[in-house]
Amino acid sequence: MDEIRHAVLIAGPTASGKSALALRKAEETGGIVVNADSMQVYDVLRVLTARPCDEEMARVPHRLYGHVHPGEQYSTGRWLEDVRAVMAETSLNGRPLIFVGGTGLYFRALTQGLSPMPDIPAPVRERWRLRLGEEGPESLHRILKREDPAAAAAIRPGDGQRIVRALEVLEASGKPISHWQALAGKGLVDGERAERIVLMPERETLYRTIERRLDRMVEEGAMEEVEALLALDLDPAMPAMKAIGVREFAAVLGGEMTMPDALAAAKTATRQYAKRQMTWFRNQFGEGWKVQG
Repeated sequence: MDEIRHAVLIAGPTASGKSALALRKAEETGGIVVNADSMQVYDVLRVLTARPCDEEMARVPHRLYGHVHPGEQYSTGRWLEDVRAVMAETSLNGRPLIFVGGTGLYFRALTQGLSPMPDIPAPVRERWRLRLGEEGPESLHRILKREDPAAAAAIRPGDGQRIVRALEVLEASGKPISHWQALAGKGLVDGERAERIVLMPERETLYRTIERRLDRMVEEGAMEEVEALLALDLDPAMPAMKAIGVREFAAVLGGEMTMPDALAAAKTATRQYAKRQMTWFRNQFGEGWKVQG
């Protein structure tokens, strides 16, 4: 199968009600819910990343949730390959695929494809990741600003993964990442035919929902999940270690922060993340996306 013929795309900021809407859509259409959130792919962090609970997972088929070890690097390219594997399932049999999540790049790749990227030699990749861990993202961002100003202007100084990606592509190919990104890809979903929904709640309502959800996460075992994650002794630069709440609750476990302060910090970080998501969706999603409050 080269293209998904019946797809529903549901995007939106964290805590906007995406998963509940996807569940309803799946029950109404006999569809399969497919995760499009870059943090919900990791196991261990079910509560902290707000993955669907066991009861919800049992109501309709779900795919690409918690299937990646947190010690692995996981990219948009790998996610697309996993989507292709879902498409190839014989049990699919024409059922709609309902993609739901808050990772805008996944939706863009799904509808527009990914540009081909050069192979990165393992020593090059390892060297930049080592430097990220030792020097921090801001230091590498200064290097990128000198070597590839256009890429640096498009990447936040704290976004270590994207900074490293731009630097390793430049070193491996001799060409800036923008050169490769400009090459055309092919999507798996026809964006014009798919039903596309982006949830954009009123901001203060969303913020209250975020605060209530974080309180509930603590009650449901978020601290225990962070403890289990830390026990894996992972590189702090791994994407799973950047999940909101990991740093804050790890500080509680280490005696560096009180629980009330950590919870307040996690709520602030989540509100800021939701604001960035809403800005991205407004700027990147064009006509054809139905906005729901």
